Amino acid sequence: MNAYYAVFRLRRRLETQYRGAVIGGLICQVFFGLILIALYRALYAGKPQMLPFSHVATYVWLQQAFFRMLLASDAELMDKVRTGGIAYDLCRPMNLYGFYYARILAQKLTGCLLRAAPMLLFAALLPEGWGISLPVSLPALLWALAAWVLGLFCVSALENITMAFTMRTLDPRGMQAMMNLLMMILAGNVLPLTLFPDSWQPVLTALPHAQLLDAPIRIYTGEYALSQAGLILLRQAGWTAALICTGMLFWRRNQRRLVIQGG
Repeated sequence: MNAYYAVFRLRRRLETQYRGAVIGGLICQVFFGLILIALYRALYAGKPQMLPFSHVATYVWLQQAFFRMLLASDAELMDKVRTGGIAYDLCRPMNLYGFYYARILAQKLTGCLLRAAPMLLFAALLPEGWGISLPVSLPALLWALAAWVLGLFCVSALENITMAFTMRTLDPRGMQAMMNLLMMILAGNVLPLTLFPDSWQPVLTALPHAQLLDAPIRIYTGEYALSQAGLILLRQAGWTAALICTGMLFWRRNQRRLVIQGG
């Protein structure tokens, strides 16, 4: 475990070096957050919904604050697969899946923390109807934080499965684009899952993508009662375990069939 923690720590330090990228991403996400809030305000002005608008605004800001959690792939791994540099990683005395899982986890966690804190502070200072609302209660906030941590483990496992698929080809752009599109839609980043028809909710909330940010946000806003929080965390843990096992199986098969290009 010390080896994997060392990988996690080194990757976390590396992510903190790109301050310009953090500032650029922060400005971009704030801009899109304001645009989305304006669009949803126009929607509610034309056709009010049953869901309070304060919940929608909170949903948007939390999604934007933790956007890095959804879309943050390990480009270095893809470059190693293309050039054959992954042969050096195969010589490491550690499990290759665990090695890259630790890297992806550190990448997503660090990116989220660097952007979320200033963005949520900015959203909290906005006038009513534009900014983020306080959690429904302190226990709801604590349950939401626990759900967010499990969502982070879940999305890292999901990302490793995406990596396993893209390792089958030398050009990962097609697979990455398709998986990112599914992630954006099914995780509620394009449109909050709470605004989808009620008949769709059982299916949408059961998918692994909904466990990433949708579940913690619904606990935060009170759409999920505290009595449901334990079951939601159990579902997140189940999906995480299933995705990790699936990812390890795929990576093991890839290692058996891997062909190193070059001399």
